[in-house]
Amino acid sequence: MLQRLHLSMPFASFFLPFIAVDLHAEESDALSVNAVYTADLLSNLDGGIETGTRYLDNLDLQLEIDGEKALRWSNATLFVHALYNNGTRFSETLVGDAHIVSNIEAGVSAIRLYEAWIDQRFWHDRLSVRTGLYDLNSEFDAVETAALFINSAHGIGTEFGQTGVNGPSIFPVTSIAFRASVQLSDAWTLRAVLLDGIPGDPNHPKRTAVKLGNGDGALIVGEVDYHSDRWRIIGGHWRYTSRFDDIVTGVRHNGNTGFYAAVEGQATSQLSLFLRGGIARDDFNMVDRYIGSGAIYSGVFAARPDDQIGVALAWARTGKPYRQTTVADDDELTIELTYRAKVSDFLAIQPDFQYVINPGADPTLKNAFVAGLRIELSWGYNSGG
Repeated sequence: MLQRLHLSMPFASFFLPFIAVDLHAEESDALSVNAVYTADLLSNLDGGIETGTRYLDNLDLQLEIDGEKALRWSNATLFVHALYNNGTRFSETLVGDAHIVSNIEAGVSAIRLYEAWIDQRFWHDRLSVRTGLYDLNSEFDAVETAALFINSAHGIGTEFGQTGVNGPSIFPVTSIAFRASVQLSDAWTLRAVLLDGIPGDPNHPKRTAVKLGNGDGALIVGEVDYHSDRWRIIGGHWRYTSRFDDIVTGVRHNGNTGFYAAVEGQATSQLSLFLRGGIARDDFNMVDRYIGSGAIYSGVFAARPDDQIGVALAWARTGKPYRQTTVADDDELTIELTYRAKVSDFLAIQPDFQYVINPGADPTLKNAFVAGLRIELSWGYNSGG
């Protein structure tokens, strides 16, 4: 049995001696630093659990080091990502939805070491091996077109994001991982990852913790990625190696698995589309089917070519075993309308509206209408300029 290891922000200091090695001798593109502060002011105007307003915020700090230029370490990249979140609960306390209205809702206030990994490339950069604290959704089940939307379901599918004892290794808690990615051709990429089955420490949710063994098992994910000049198609399979409680019988057994697929791309020079679907075993999970889709139009006004307007749908079906053991309805549907205005290089403002039908598939909750405003402040520094 492996011992438990707790990591905290001072862990990042492990990398600091390396940062200083060659930056003065060869400064160009040796490192980049990025900071993004995101704030959501959200109001549940009708329905759900109760009406009310909440303020959510999230601060991301990222440092990326080019191993060749900073450390004379060929074909390597080092990456550290820390985050702070105020822990305000909106969906949990006001709406009651399964999709989660805001993708920065973390549940607890904490400062975390979120990612810390080393990436080594081989075979003329066609093979990449990455290990360390890792966000699964940074590469797997990641639909780039859907990033405009605030609802969490358009990050990782609800049927996948619900799984595991403490979720998969995604925001806001990550785990140790080993990832390999192979570019087979200009169009085809294969990637696979092995992760701790229980990221963090559920008993201490504010800690950045690595706890291996103790029956956690592993999460294994494989994905194939095809892209052309205008379109991208992905398909993936995930599986937990540990046993989970059957919803109906309570008996623990193996087989917590699922699949997902997505297509995204440019229908025209200004119109982008995406469609994503996934399935999960219904004997372990509340949601067994998920479909998300959306359309984004860029440059609504000629004078504002960087602005975007979008509409998206997120639909989740509850599994039959879950409905048999609860009073749940069949599904939940969220419709989102949003407009992102890029005010300057460092400021973006995004009004957002969401209508949630059957929040949490709970028949006691009325449909909820949410209005909100997202403000994003960003700053970046690159040693090359």
